Amino acid sequence: MQETYEFLKKCNTYYIATVEGDQPRVRPFGTVNIFEGKLYIQTGKVKNVAKQISLNPKTEISAFDGKTWIRLSAVLVEDNRIEAQQSMLDAYPSLQGMYKAGDGNTQLYYMKDAEAVFASFGGETKTVKF
Repeated sequence: MQETYEFLKKCNTYYIATVEGDQPRVRPFGTVNIFEGKLYIQTGKVKNVAKQISLNPKTEISAFDGKTWIRLSAVLVEDNRIEAQQSMLDAYPSLQGMYKAGDGNTQLYYMKDAEAVFASFGGETKTVKF
C-alpha cells in the first residue's frame, strides 16, 4: 500500500473511473492519504462522482509519472468519521478553504480489496494487493 500511496503522491494527479448507468466517467483527482493503515481519497459529497460511487463503489484509478503507470482497482468504502476527514484536510491544507471536517460535504473513501498494477513499456509488471 505504501508504494501505491507514494506513486500517486509523486504523480500529483491521478484519474478515477466510475460509472453512471452504462456510461464510464473519468476525472482527475489529487488527494490521497494514509489513515489508520488504509489508503484514502476525498471528494465533495454533493459531486456527481460521490453519487456514482454510492451506487457502484467499484472504481479504477490510473496515473502516469512519465515512465511508469499504475492501474489501481478497488472497492471504495465511505468513512464519515471526523478524525479521518481532519487527517485528509491536514495533509492538504489547500482544501481547507472549501472543506471542513464535519461539514456534511467532505466525503472520504478508503480502498478495500485493492489491486495495484505497476507497468512500463518494455519493463516488468508488478502487482500489489492490499
